[in-house]
Amino acid sequence: MPKNKFQDVVFTIIMATVMVYGMVVYNVALNMGGVTNQTFVIALSELPIMVPIAFVLEFFIVGKIARGLAFSVMDPKTDKPQFITYAISICICCIMCPTMSLIAMFLFKDTHSFGTWIQTWGMNFPMALLYQLFYCGPFVRLIFRTIFREK
Repeated sequence: MPKNKFQDVVFTIIMATVMVYGMVVYNVALNMGGVTNQTFVIALSELPIMVPIAFVLEFFIVGKIARGLAFSVMDPKTDKPQFITYAISICICCIMCPTMSLIAMFLFKDTHSFGTWIQTWGMNFPMALLYQLFYCGPFVRLIFRTIFREK
């Protein structure tokens, strides 16, 4: 895991990019009624908008809040590091998903209402949590460990 600010920036950029792309593919597929090759191409067009937003939110605001929440129930002296990682990931999803759903609703949906936001959030949360815990998180940590191999 990141050991300094530079590594934290790199990790957050990779995580935001992979997480946002996966969630945008999911939302484009929902809007199109299924997944086609075009789904993956259309999703690329939203990355320049959504990745910087996700990076800024996670790096400057959500990451600190999520770590605080996770460490209110986890003890680094007695709990396994992998469970602490899971707790932080879950807390980040619990904050980022409603926030990014709200932002995406205003940027990409025709209807801007409380109901539309709740529906978007409700559709995104299970996917975001499972994608983060089982695919995105482990994949990004593998990439990060490969880049910053300890000697």
